[in-house]
Amino acid sequence: MGVLNVTPDSFSDGGRFLARDAAIAHGLSLWQQGADIVDVGGESTRPGAPDVTADEEAARVVPVVAALVAAGARVSIDTSKAVVASAAVEVGAVVINDVTALADPAMASVAAESGCGVVLMHMQGTPRTMQADPRYDDVVAEVRDHLLRRVDLAVAAGIPASRICLDPGIGFGKTLAHNLELIRVGVPALAAAGHPLLIGVSRKSFLEKILGPIAPQDRDTASVAAQVLAIAGGATAIRVHSVVEGLRSARVADAIVRTTP
Repeated sequence: MGVLNVTPDSFSDGGRFLARDAAIAHGLSLWQQGADIVDVGGESTRPGAPDVTADEEAARVVPVVAALVAAGARVSIDTSKAVVASAAVEVGAVVINDVTALADPAMASVAAESGCGVVLMHMQGTPRTMQADPRYDDVVAEVRDHLLRRVDLAVAAGIPASRICLDPGIGFGKTLAHNLELIRVGVPALAAAGHPLLIGVSRKSFLEKILGPIAPQDRDTASVAAQVLAIAGGATAIRVHSVVEGLRSARVADAIVRTTP
């Protein structure tokens, strides 16, 4: 899954692809480099990011989704707003990637009616508050149990279980210790729950806490290390900024851990 931030303030590349033509060109580049899906988002979810209205978010992403779909790309819409998801699905998005796991009361019905795949992600708090003081008694159990409860809600709303993918939300209301525990122990625990598992570690700040000061655009090699370990633990998909490095490393990891002798 290639990341396309149509925003002025995302932590890694905010502003680079806010202009429509730049966003479309980058999305097509991600697709041509081998991304299975281009994940288009119009609202930053970095810690402390401001809210964006639904109208503004839709204005940013819907024309980009439409253009990418028209060019043959498979697209997901990264949004927590049902109205934005609905508009993106109407122009061809095939996955709804919801970092709030259907917190918008209308999102479940939009997802059910759309026939799309749905990603349910765990986040403690909101992007504005999530990194203030994240606490868990048992981060793996609490993330797993929360996500499985959201699966139950989704299925009750009419979303087939076969269309649901889970994401533990690395960096979303977690300390460094929480993130490492989720990659080390949480990935296998969630994979065992029976749903496909998406992992998003690309360029995130927890890598800097391990390595020391390093700019987001210089974190791709570190991201690969975490991604490969997540794949070895059972992750089905990775969300990346660098498709070339992500794809090559995923193919090697698959060959090592998933090839039948």
